[in-house]
Amino acid sequence: MAETMKLDGARELDFDRATVEQAYDRWAPIYDLVFGGVFSKGRDAAIEATNKLGGRVLEVGVGTGISLPLYAPNVRIFGTDISEEMLKKAKKRVAEQRLKNVEDLAVMDAEKLEFPDNSFDVVMAQYVVTAVPNPEVALDEFARVVRPGGELIILTRVSADNGIRRVIEQALQPVVRRLGFRTAEFAWSRYTKWLAGAHSMELAERRRIPPLGHFSLVRFRKTEIARTA
Repeated sequence: MAETMKLDGARELDFDRATVEQAYDRWAPIYDLVFGGVFSKGRDAAIEATNKLGGRVLEVGVGTGISLPLYAPNVRIFGTDISEEMLKKAKKRVAEQRLKNVEDLAVMDAEKLEFPDNSFDVVMAQYVVTAVPNPEVALDEFARVVRPGGELIILTRVSADNGIRRVIEQALQPVVRRLGFRTAEFAWSRYTKWLAGAHSMELAERRRIPPLGHFSLVRFRKTEIARTA
């Protein structure tokens, strides 16, 4: 059964795991061609931030593996995605480019990561938070599997809280939903509300990505000792 979400008076939208999976299965054959250049600046920024930290990295929503060749050789990567079709292309990329630092690739739900607590130095997710049915659940999972002192590096759409931009984003929602995205439900206030309840996480960085700043690179750091409520 589809999960129904309704935020800030927006009309209800069915947005469940199957919807996302089907959307990305459809886009798999042409994803690199359509989105490779569009998302390149954000992808480069996210990989650069990840490479500076190094260690063992979980890339959630690895897709066709377009980011995999960009990681530093000393970084170990485990990639997950909800789409089997996307992962087929990622596995082909790993084999053809002999990416020995890719530990494994697996179909997995971002809201139910199959790893023990504190398994990774970095959890990196590009354009994933706005494409899952329960974003806060996914963020909680990212925080769970990253080690104390490690970081969540998230490339994400941050929508407007109000004004004409919010009106436009709400109008575009039926179109972008076909891509597995939602535009109007992810104002920065939603992230800060999650952060306030995530007692072991703190904001390390937030910066807009050029050219238009519609996307932001956000880094959350897991504190060594959980903050008290």
